[in-house]
Amino acid sequence: MLAQWSDLDMTRVLIAGCGVGMYAAQIGARCTPHVEAFDIEFERVITARGATPHALVAAAEALPYPADHFDTILSHEVLEHVADDRRAVAEMIRVLKPGGRLVIFVPNRWYPFETHGHYWRGAYHFGNTPLINYLPDGLRNRLAPHVRAYTARGLRRLFAGQLVRIVTHRRVYGGYDNIIARIGRAGRWLRAGLQRAEGTPFDSFGLSHLLVVEKIAADSRHP
Repeated sequence: MLAQWSDLDMTRVLIAGCGVGMYAAQIGARCTPHVEAFDIEFERVITARGATPHALVAAAEALPYPADHFDTILSHEVLEHVADDRRAVAEMIRVLKPGGRLVIFVPNRWYPFETHGHYWRGAYHFGNTPLINYLPDGLRNRLAPHVRAYTARGLRRLFAGQLVRIVTHRRVYGGYDNIIARIGRAGRWLRAGLQRAEGTPFDSFGLSHLLVVEKIAADSRHP
């Protein structure tokens, strides 16, 4: 999906919130050696340096890169965790080259489960929790204060005033590998059915948003 919507062929790529470096390793091995990455957790960055030596400890709201530097940026399920998602978006756009693309995956508010667990009476409960994201903001954010979930309008609102154009915005379903491991063929049928719903009205209940934006040159709005 990343290769479908961005240029990875010998280009400069940034993995935003790289974790232990799995995406950096795959892109570096298959597409381009020019892969850089950052994460806010020191231990994860140390591990990620096995995939790319150019992994840094950094906050998404203050990136240590020059402007107009990267051809492609991948932010996979990261924005929902940062302190200031609007500032993080602005920083990624700043370091993106004009004509470059930012590919974002974030949780969909209308997916029937909150996949990051929830808090109840001061205790954290791990796992998928049904229907939390359907509650009003005040209740939803008390149960899941550690993570955001986005409506389509709320996600696009992060880009207000930025020099970008939207290339594509859709909802996607997951790979559901854990379900397939448990129930086998029935799990594969379930995955195939859900993924066929992508691009239809039923993708409103998809697991994540896929949003691809392209940076516009500053003088392109005023020919």
